[in-house]
Amino acid sequence: MCPNRPEGASSESAAVARAKVVALALRQATASVGGVGALLHGWDRRSGRLTLEAVDRVATEAARSWADLREMQEEPPACALRRGVLVQVAGDGLGTGASGTVSLPLVSARGPIGTLTVLTADGDGAPDDVQLSFLQAVAAWTAEGLESARGLPPQPAAGPEPEQVRTAKAVLLTTALAEAVTVQDVVRTVAEHVLSPFGADGLVVSVFEGGRLTRVGEVGYPVEYLKRFDGPLSAGMPVTDVVRTHRPLFLESPAQIYERYPSVRDKILMGTSPKMAWAFLPLVASGRAIGVSVLSYNRPRPFDQDERALLTTLSALVGQALERARLYDVEHARAQELQSILLPQELPRLPAAVAAARYLPAARSEEVGGDWFDVIPLSADRVALVIGDVMGHGIAEAATMGRLRTAVRTLADLDMAPDELLSHLNDLVSDLGEDFYATCLYAVYDPAGRRCSYSLAGHPPPVFVYPDGTVNSPAPSPDPPLGAAGPPFTAHGLPLPDGSLVVLCTDGLIESASQDVDQGAARLLRVLSRSGTGAARFTATDQEKDLGVLEELCDTVVSELLPDRGRTTDDAALLIAHTRAMPASDIASCGLPDDPRAAGRAREFVRDQLRRWGLDDLTTTTELLVSELVGNVVRHAKGPLRLRLLRSRVLTCEVYDGSLSTPRIRHATFNDEGGRGLQLVAALSRRWGARYLSDSKCIWAEQDIPETAGAGAAA
Repeated sequence: MCPNRPEGASSESAAVARAKVVALALRQATASVGGVGALLHGWDRRSGRLTLEAVDRVATEAARSWADLREMQEEPPACALRRGVLVQVAGDGLGTGASGTVSLPLVSARGPIGTLTVLTADGDGAPDDVQLSFLQAVAAWTAEGLESARGLPPQPAAGPEPEQVRTAKAVLLTTALAEAVTVQDVVRTVAEHVLSPFGADGLVVSVFEGGRLTRVGEVGYPVEYLKRFDGPLSAGMPVTDVVRTHRPLFLESPAQIYERYPSVRDKILMGTSPKMAWAFLPLVASGRAIGVSVLSYNRPRPFDQDERALLTTLSALVGQALERARLYDVEHARAQELQSILLPQELPRLPAAVAAARYLPAARSEEVGGDWFDVIPLSADRVALVIGDVMGHGIAEAATMGRLRTAVRTLADLDMAPDELLSHLNDLVSDLGEDFYATCLYAVYDPAGRRCSYSLAGHPPPVFVYPDGTVNSPAPSPDPPLGAAGPPFTAHGLPLPDGSLVVLCTDGLIESASQDVDQGAARLLRVLSRSGTGAARFTATDQEKDLGVLEELCDTVVSELLPDRGRTTDDAALLIAHTRAMPASDIASCGLPDDPRAAGRAREFVRDQLRRWGLDDLTTTTELLVSELVGNVVRHAKGPLRLRLLRSRVLTCEVYDGSLSTPRIRHATFNDEGGRGLQLVAALSRRWGARYLSDSKCIWAEQDIPETAGAGAAA
């Protein structure tokens, strides 16, 4: 947002204040005529020289010939200073490709102080009257701003004409409103550019919807006082007339408002605001009143015709900006709502992992992004940890993120290995078109094998924090992003001690304009190293406390890596999971013969192990399950056979064989003597499925463990 006109008294140094005025003046001068560049000269009265102070979009070499000009030379800046008027010449005096030059004197209350020059673009080199009016307004503001930056008190002087002053204020407000994005930006801009120049003490901006006025911002008023005026429009109120007629209303004293609107007397007298004069300004867009802006004063005051005309003009600018900002706020809120719906509302707490996450939208982006994360329960208490980033910003990218997250969950239910899952996901992204790319990291933690396997497509690698506080960040060469990669993807894996942390993030957390990915990754490692993330901070049984530790760690990481959230330009996501290995006492397995005796051996093993675990109530059902699973392998697959039981929140039965054939439920007819085994498995278990290893497969089935089961059964 453009700054208001500098006010001499400032905490900044004069040099910094002057530099800001000069930079803004050059940008506005160039923009006012659609020019190719601008120059600002300062004038030394004693030497009679014009010295080039700053340029905008003009090469240093090109501007060199005008770096030091004498007052009596014929170059446009010198002519403008000498004559005291705007000077236009055709042609390219500096060899920049411009079609013409416009120079204006900068005249303060104390006299000339320099010149402002604009190089016009291709064409006839002659700006139109409106452009020249804006340019003169910029010059007037620049002269005043440069004097204020020097800390000189204002002097009463003839100064610019009233019309020029009005245009200057309109230029500044228009520029600032053009940069205002949200409704609150508009309110701040009005407060900054209207209150002080007009000597007002209070501001209220309200929008009109459904027959009601709703405040969207206020300055100089107690909130409790303003609540008296909220609600439906009613007759006998100033704002009602302003909304109905689309005309401003200026009330110069309490006597005027009481005489014209007796019904407001009680509300004003009962309030705590000592306002004594008001300007009620309609905010109109597309021919309809969308709200009201009220300027108020602490003492009675008259409004002359110039002030009324200017305030009416400015209110029209505010109305257009407010309408645009309201539309943006609505669309942005809908986009953020869509994105929040597509992201997990709550992460599951699983026996093998409890996780916390942060999603941080870009503070300086007008659109939503495509970062996402997920925690997915798999069979055998394994956990999938996923994080990804769809490149770009916008509704399309957010929708693509939702599609990819859904696809990942669907593929995860098929118990695919990380590299295979990314291959299928890559096909999906490729089918979306050439403009869609995404990065992704898919990791699977196995609490029984105490191992983490993962694959990554163009994504920052995971970070592992071990129970002793040691931080490990493998740096494998990542495969290209999804949509640009060619399978197969590389599979990575490493042992993971009980109680380790798995930290995943998107590049928005570790990469910015001030640091590259490697520097950000190094900072992340340092933060994790000194955050005390060892085993001592976590419990063995209380996931609620463990989650609190993870939430605190997420906050620490974010605050350290993104200390200035208001300046970020990319979304960021962070996922931290605390893993728990399955105790050896909760794992039981045995080999089985590759013949019909296997089912009997399996039942014997089940009876003995469930008795040891105090799960006798599940014996009969589990015997039926393993009999069907083992019998199916003996009839349709091949050895070697192995049975494994896992005790957690559920009881899992796994049968391993040496075949990669896929088990399917058949629709057995009334006369069929077989084909009902997997139907029985589906009926007896809470869920079942198959997963494939490099040279074998596992068919598994889960059963709920009753709450009354033996000690430790539901651990």
